[in-house]
Amino acid sequence: MKRYILLSILILAATLTYAGSPLDRFLKSKSISAGSTAVLVQDLKTGDVLMSHNADRPLLPASIMKTVTIAGLLQEKGPDERFHTMVFADGPIEGNRIEGDLLIVGGGDPTLGANCAPESADIAEEIIAVLRHKGIDTINGNLRVDTSLYEGPSCPPSWAAGDLNEAYGTGSHALNFRRNASGGRAVKNPESVFLSYLSTRLQGAGIKVNGGMTTERKNITDKDATLLLDHVSDKYAEVMRSCMMRSDNLFAETLLRAFGLARGKDGSTSAAADEMLDYWTQAGIPTKGVTIIDGSGLSRSNRVTAAFINGILQTMGDNDEYASFMPLAGQEGTLSEFLKDTPLDAYVAMKTGSMKGIQCYAGYKLDEQFAPTHSIVIIMNDIGPRGAARKAAEDLLLGIFN
Repeated sequence: MKRYILLSILILAATLTYAGSPLDRFLKSKSISAGSTAVLVQDLKTGDVLMSHNADRPLLPASIMKTVTIAGLLQEKGPDERFHTMVFADGPIEGNRIEGDLLIVGGGDPTLGANCAPESADIAEEIIAVLRHKGIDTINGNLRVDTSLYEGPSCPPSWAAGDLNEAYGTGSHALNFRRNASGGRAVKNPESVFLSYLSTRLQGAGIKVNGGMTTERKNITDKDATLLLDHVSDKYAEVMRSCMMRSDNLFAETLLRAFGLARGKDGSTSAAADEMLDYWTQAGIPTKGVTIIDGSGLSRSNRVTAAFINGILQTMGDNDEYASFMPLAGQEGTLSEFLKDTPLDAYVAMKTGSMKGIQCYAGYKLDEQFAPTHSIVIIMNDIGPRGAARKAAEDLLLGIFN
């Protein structure tokens, strides 16, 4: 933490604004609004600040907020934790029958039925397999999903109304299914979609359900409840990697809520966001002017400073996995065309963030062994043409690391 105590002084001392410098040329680009732009580049080993501009100015982060969410959860729980979806016979098992409900307890797993990495086993197939193994062919109660894992709404109230119906704007639920989207549109009740799918699969397997389908904030009540299945996701590390590579908002929101739960909160997005800010404040990261509303960066009420993001990147710089979650410039994900066929191709790993009027980057310069050597933060608000802003950021990095 000591290296952050004098960070503000180092930033002021290292600010480069002399005519003809890479930073000066960047800020004079017609696509850049200098007053609404922040830059901070720092050597991880020496602490030297190579370049700084508006490092303490609060700005909209867009999806670089995901770097904050993932760093916090990685620090709190490590890379090997997993999501669990529990399935119970909520009632006695008598012969070939469950005399009660088949209860699925949502554990927040964002990968259930998802058509992206990391792959998740089909939980319906697992349920059918365990019922067959126990000789059960009749459920005399309901198919029921318990949704009590999270308090609060599935997405923050500050998300734009125009985003809520889009696949990228779906909320995070106790039971997520098929990324809570269909045909590019958000699904408001993924639990119901899952129950319908499960019912069809059970019927096809010759397993009769005599009740209906319900979703409720009610956990196990029957003393005769029997655990049938613990469906386990891939490791957090793989969920995090997928989230960063594809900039998946659902994954990020679920990871934020997982952080809140891990810190003893109620699982609501708001409580988790408050806890995330407090966590980094207690860690010695400069949080003045920072407002965290969500885990994905979709809210336009989020505010971060370059100093805040940089402090997290510096803290995580020696974590072997964290940098590997970020796309390689010119190679992967949202950075596949950025710095392509330049000397920095594959030597920069960063998370991007973009929404109307905003283009941001946060990550690392890498050495020949792909180990981080420098933290990089570029936050551009009120940009002109996006392509020109991206080109200006490319030129800035090439000018710094020439």
